[in-house]
Amino acid sequence: MAEKIKEVRDSLDKALRDESKPWATTFAMVEAKTGVDRLYIFLGCIGIAALYLIFGCGAQLLCNIIGFIYPAYCSIKAIESHSKDDDTKWLTYWVVFAIFSLVEFFADLIVGWFPLYWLAKCFFFMWLMMPGELNGSVILYHRLVRYHFLKHENEIDAAINSASKLIKSQ
Repeated sequence: MAEKIKEVRDSLDKALRDESKPWATTFAMVEAKTGVDRLYIFLGCIGIAALYLIFGCGAQLLCNIIGFIYPAYCSIKAIESHSKDDDTKWLTYWVVFAIFSLVEFFADLIVGWFPLYWLAKCFFFMWLMMPGELNGSVILYHRLVRYHFLKHENEIDAAINSASKLIKSQ
């Protein structure tokens, strides 16, 4: 377990120092001014955000910004890149995100009263975005979404075609 934590810590530290990422210069500047390592600055920001998601008003807004802004930025970068792998990763994120949003809509009355809901939802979004083999969107897609899609693909296509014909006839 300690080895896995060290691996995650090293991966996070590498990402925070990656000059190709937009946040690297900001963390470098704050690190230079404070003398505090950027990993600890990042973890402090995560701690403050977590407390705000538990106690702050507007926690829903912060959670949804985290779930939208970074993935949207990465999706645009993926569209503009020549690689197909990043396109697939972010398309997978948005498919899982959409399914989660539908489920959440119907469960909102129940989960809205859960005190740590916005924090848990934010962690869920971060897991969906996580780089590497622990990427939650890829895991959920391959274990749940893909299976059910392939099982019901013909019925879904038939329903879409039927609806399309109905719309065209009117």
